[in-house]
Amino acid sequence: MAQGDLVSDIAFPSADGSSSGAFGAPGIAPTWSAGDKDAVSTTLGTSRVWFTIGGGILNEVFWPNTGRPQLRDLGFLVTGAGFWAEVKREDSYSLHFDHEGVPITRVVHRHPRYLLTLEFVGDPQRDVVLIRYDLSVNSPRSPLAPSTAGIDDLRLHVLVAPHLGGRGTENSAWVDGDSLFATRADESLVVRNDLGFTRTSAGFVGQSDGWQDIAQHGEPQWNFTYAAQGNVALMGTLRQNSGTCALAFGTTTTGARSLARASLAEGFDDVAALCTAQWEAWRAHIDLPTVDADLQNVALMSAMVLRIHEDASYPGATVASLSTPWGSAHDDAGGYHLVWPRDCAETGLALATIGLFDDARRMLLFLLSTQEDDGHWAQNFTPDGAHYWSGMQLDETALPVILAAKLTELGVLSMHDHGPLCQMVTAAVRYLVANGPLSNQDRWEESAGANAFTMAAAIAALVGAASHGFLSAADATTALATADLWNESIEDYLYVSGTPLDVEHGTTGHYVRIAPPGEGKNGLVVVANRDGLVVRADCLVGLEFLTLVRYGLRSALDPRIVDSVRIVDAVLRHDLPGGPLYHRYQEDGYGEHEDGSPFNGSGIGRLWPLLSGERGHYAVAAGEDPMPYVRAMAASASDGGLLPEQVWDSAAIPERRLAPGRPSGSATPLVWAHAEFLKLLSATSTGVIADQLNCVAARYLV
Repeated sequence: MAQGDLVSDIAFPSADGSSSGAFGAPGIAPTWSAGDKDAVSTTLGTSRVWFTIGGGILNEVFWPNTGRPQLRDLGFLVTGAGFWAEVKREDSYSLHFDHEGVPITRVVHRHPRYLLTLEFVGDPQRDVVLIRYDLSVNSPRSPLAPSTAGIDDLRLHVLVAPHLGGRGTENSAWVDGDSLFATRADESLVVRNDLGFTRTSAGFVGQSDGWQDIAQHGEPQWNFTYAAQGNVALMGTLRQNSGTCALAFGTTTTGARSLARASLAEGFDDVAALCTAQWEAWRAHIDLPTVDADLQNVALMSAMVLRIHEDASYPGATVASLSTPWGSAHDDAGGYHLVWPRDCAETGLALATIGLFDDARRMLLFLLSTQEDDGHWAQNFTPDGAHYWSGMQLDETALPVILAAKLTELGVLSMHDHGPLCQMVTAAVRYLVANGPLSNQDRWEESAGANAFTMAAAIAALVGAASHGFLSAADATTALATADLWNESIEDYLYVSGTPLDVEHGTTGHYVRIAPPGEGKNGLVVVANRDGLVVRADCLVGLEFLTLVRYGLRSALDPRIVDSVRIVDAVLRHDLPGGPLYHRYQEDGYGEHEDGSPFNGSGIGRLWPLLSGERGHYAVAAGEDPMPYVRAMAASASDGGLLPEQVWDSAAIPERRLAPGRPSGSATPLVWAHAEFLKLLSATSTGVIADQLNCVAARYLV
């Protein structure tokens, strides 16, 4: 059976287990795993595997690129006399990184009956993840003291849920001797153990899988050899309670099995040593500000997270997150493991800030390769450039130009780069001039119209392109004239005065979050994710206007800016023990519901750490102390040091793993948040806003 794929016309047997085929096809509806990850990892070798750890186990593994998830999770169950437990559901574990700046994770699961240690590493030379495990019995005298007494009473079982090809349906799984196999079309995975299995089975999730078997019987009883064309799972009882498992991927099951065998023969320690050496060599090129140890750790983790999210098959392609927000509630194949040009450019700017110029240049050249013929970039796409969503956000055309201008300003780009980049920038500038300053979507992908973030990015891009030699004389003249016109019209589009919000907060006026097409800043806005809720544009605020200061279009002390800061600090700010965090805008609906249930097209928007980064950049420009915002971002990090998209801002709901000030179920990590942290830390140290172009500030501030 292991030498080829299963056929699709297998007759499935009855539930008595008398036949080798599993019952219950095609299984329950598939989902992904939760969006809040403990850790993310990859190697810097030739391997094309990226993986995440969530709930203390392996989940959402990607191959052969960062946009192609192949696994929901690979976890463990423990059985013993009179009890059984699934370790991820026990939710009692700690994370450890034994080498600073190296994404090799050790997880220790603690249970009154057992202690389970799991170590995860990618093989730099092969498309394989190795998991070393050690199970021991807790001594009755101390619930945390391991003992070898009674070890024979415990048995460890590995449970694997393939989602090959990014889908939990139409997978086929089978077992053959010492290997667990799954395949879908031309993508396959194999799980092997260095000491083999004593019992194996394949089944349909929710019907005949290994979890159902143990839940019903206390110990595995089923030994189905295959489950074809469905939502499937594999179970293997490990021969010993200490050893190493290999998860391997290939275009054939034979090839995947060969890789697994070779990696196991190499050995966990040697694989980990090579992985460590590669990451330490990369780390030596990072130039981080000198700060206290806690912030230094978050900064190093942030740099590592950015590098982990870059693809190897398509260098420079950086996905927004190796996660699927609220993934345990749905089966969307996209999640956040897509490239957003905005996030990719923000990442490149952050990497340049810490001296990783080659990494930033790769991202710029990748963006060049994915530009559309008319000069704009698609809303998002898979790492190979295939479109996913179809919206148009004008800032995503501006930010790659800003990255090109910034790298030119830093002296990073060579003359060889200049010709192709001139073509890229010229096409982008012509698109901006023809289609701006209003955008079909804002940066949150929700509302059309004029907004300060998009306008500021577009103006900075036009000036940067014209000032750094990317454009012909005629195009440069047009770009500068257009930038000046838009800059002079910002207040016409976005500034209001004498509104109820101003009366309430004692301000003369403020910048609105969005001015919709048609009636503009005096019109009405349909709030996304709120079932058609309509609010007045002049009463809806966000932090977008801070970009006017960040890019050098307005002084931090401009009274209009100062008044707007007063309002957002009063309306959107939420002070937590770790520091101030911000909501995106009033009435935001992108987040969990009040009871903590997942976002499902509506909900309640939560706190965004990256917005504290934006407020911190303003603090630098205004001469305020930015450290409260730096520390607030750092305090929002998960136990594994990952910065989330959103932070829970209500009372704790332990059964949903939600706690005040801790990552919510959206996306952890968020690459954009890590990029923002690095840039803010640099600005705090140097007083210089990293992604501001000198030519823009010189034109509009000096």
